[in-house]
Amino acid sequence: MIEYHKIDTVFKRDPNTHHKTLLLGEYSDDAFSYLAVNDWFFTEKVDGMNIRVMVGTLDPSGTAFAGKSDNASLHPHLIARLQERFHPQAERLGEMFPAGACLYGEGYGAGIQKGGGNYRQDKDFVLFDVLIGDLWLARDTVEDIAGKLGLDVVPVIGRGTLLDMVDRAQCGFNSQWGDFKAEGIVARPTVELRNRRGGRVITKIKYRDF
Repeated sequence: MIEYHKIDTVFKRDPNTHHKTLLLGEYSDDAFSYLAVNDWFFTEKVDGMNIRVMVGTLDPSGTAFAGKSDNASLHPHLIARLQERFHPQAERLGEMFPAGACLYGEGYGAGIQKGGGNYRQDKDFVLFDVLIGDLWLARDTVEDIAGKLGLDVVPVIGRGTLLDMVDRAQCGFNSQWGDFKAEGIVARPTVELRNRRGGRVITKIKYRDF
């Protein structure tokens, strides 16, 4: 199933600093500029490893796991945790997604990225998106799926305009997981939208961008 799309940073990056800093106020997508003062909802960006849980595969369990790309290597302890979470629920997953689905989340915890142990001392999976066919499910539906499967879901940390998002990330804020700085924010319009190229309207900003 398809790899998770790239999420563009809200502003363009400055070529004069080898793209290490942002050109504040210069939106990286016309859709961001047009929708900047609309209502967006913000979720905490988790510093981990992109994971796909593919339901309705040829795997005997009915699920298969992959990273952001098909060639990405997954830590054996993370694979074991994914198997523990999803394989016993094969029948339920089949009932919930008879046409198949892809559950996108973050593998996170100790040993996954620098500072992964701030989130937890073991490795686990936190859900952030679900795709059925070419339909991205709404946030409330994603939360419902997480609840039925006993999964964590990335926390909503607020709503507002894109400038509200930028201000909050620039100031820095503590993660929902503990007393440490959150990596950043992912923002989506409260209604799922696509830009003129057919891509999702979704953006991000990180604390370290400033």
